[in-house]
Amino acid sequence: MTIAYRDEEMLRMVDPATGTVDRRMFAEQDLYELELERIFARAWNFIAHDSQIPNPGDFFMTFIGEDRVICVRDNDGNPQVLVNTCRHRGNAICRAEEGHATSFMCTYHGWTYDLKGALVGVPGFKEVYHEELDRENWGLIKAAQVETYKGFVFATMDPAAPTLGEFLGGVGRMGLDLIAERGDIQVVPGIQKYTIPCNWKLAVDNVYDYYHPQLSHASSTMSGYGFRRNATGNVATGDSSGLMRDHMVLLGDYGHGIGGPFSTPETDAAIAGNPGQDDSWRERPEAQKALGPAGIKSRGHPNIFPNLWVGSGPQVSLRHPKGPGITEIWWFTLIDPSKEAELYNTQKSRANHTFGPAGMLEQDDGENWGQSTRGMVGNVAQKFPLHYAMGKGHGEIIDDEGSPPRIETHVNEHAQFWFYRGWADWMAAPTWDDLRANRTPPPKDYA
Repeated sequence: MTIAYRDEEMLRMVDPATGTVDRRMFAEQDLYELELERIFARAWNFIAHDSQIPNPGDFFMTFIGEDRVICVRDNDGNPQVLVNTCRHRGNAICRAEEGHATSFMCTYHGWTYDLKGALVGVPGFKEVYHEELDRENWGLIKAAQVETYKGFVFATMDPAAPTLGEFLGGVGRMGLDLIAERGDIQVVPGIQKYTIPCNWKLAVDNVYDYYHPQLSHASSTMSGYGFRRNATGNVATGDSSGLMRDHMVLLGDYGHGIGGPFSTPETDAAIAGNPGQDDSWRERPEAQKALGPAGIKSRGHPNIFPNLWVGSGPQVSLRHPKGPGITEIWWFTLIDPSKEAELYNTQKSRANHTFGPAGMLEQDDGENWGQSTRGMVGNVAQKFPLHYAMGKGHGEIIDDEGSPPRIETHVNEHAQFWFYRGWADWMAAPTWDDLRANRTPPPKDYA
């Protein structure tokens, strides 16, 4: 492809001096295509959870950027990530979204691949190919690296990428631990999938946004859905608890972040009264060791760069890009099946009705993201940047033993702006070596 923007222009689109972001990054096709190349094709992408592919031959279909990929457990028990396109004419070699297979056969001409992607069957191999087709070099396109962290399968298409552990770092691991440490969690069958006419970055941006709920989710709050009110009549949990509520922000390498409320005696008591709420996992020694004092206190939302949201409920969400103005949202619900039936079913019901196409909250959010995306395409509008400077110059880094550096403050936009700083670093770096050498380090202050 022809890159319309120079690498240094990527960095100028996110201005740390003013806390502003260039609108063009949400609208330009050239930038979107560069995102697919420099972000999604290079990053470690969440693919599936171990519980979705428990046995050899079990598979789950998903995306890395716009590449359809199959996550399948091979006969050695290892997850493989295979690009779902035949090497002969490009046809899909799998049509089902999930299931079980002993091999994958293209329905066009019958080329057949095993669970590791090797080409094992070619009709007419002797008669018409004269045994001259080098089958070893015509296997499926595979992820360069596949690794698992506490049941979460990740893959990268770039052989030069660091290990998953290095990519995640302390903040990324903490983000996953906030759901992985809830017990023997398993994906509830049925992934919610739907499309919103928005740019994928705005859906990620919203992960950390506690400035909008009092207005955007006012109808949900007034209905009493999922919240318990405190003595003053304010919602004491979840989204609409006031702008001055205690918040914690942690910023990690490569654009990872965690932002949102943290535990206080008042919020803990209020949360305990919510239907389906079970915080007993926070008392487990294993969870406390994995998360450390800051993590065990966090009730914020992590985003594993680029597009994996770990929800405060038992859910994770992917924001799959489908163009500059289209995003496909996927919600996975993960619950420990050993929970008593009433609690299990209540948590499942709350997950279905909080986020997702029938969600009380994301119906509001989707309208905002769609209208915001529409506001990025005007010739005049694009000359004026977006403001992400809330909290800029305020807040002190807390750096103590046992936890990554953090800031404890009230509602702010530190994490949102950090996500865009990460975006600019990835977009400006032609290779992984460049990204390693030139990425913005997590800040030591918030000036």
